[in-house]
Amino acid sequence: MPASGVTAAAIAARLSAVGLPARIEEHDRYTTVEVEVPETLPADLWREVLEVVAEADRFGLLATSLNGRTLWAAVHKAVPTTGDVGGPSHQR
Repeated sequence: MPASGVTAAAIAARLSAVGLPARIEEHDRYTTVEVEVPETLPADLWREVLEVVAEADRFGLLATSLNGRTLWAAVHKAVPTTGDVGGPSHQR
């Protein structure tokens, strides 16, 4: 598992431990963790949740009247430094 996946899994585990079941999704350049946030989340729990997602490279809160509130965190995948930087079709 790439380092981004390990970090995302750790974030997801900590969020789940405080009662917010997390979803992990792999993307080309980053791994995301998402949780649904209830309307009645106590302030002390908010502080703990924010400490957890602060370990990610980016995080935010999407709030809509249709879907409620979704907290997300994104962990960037490492960019290759040598080797196949240009991808499989790159000629050397």
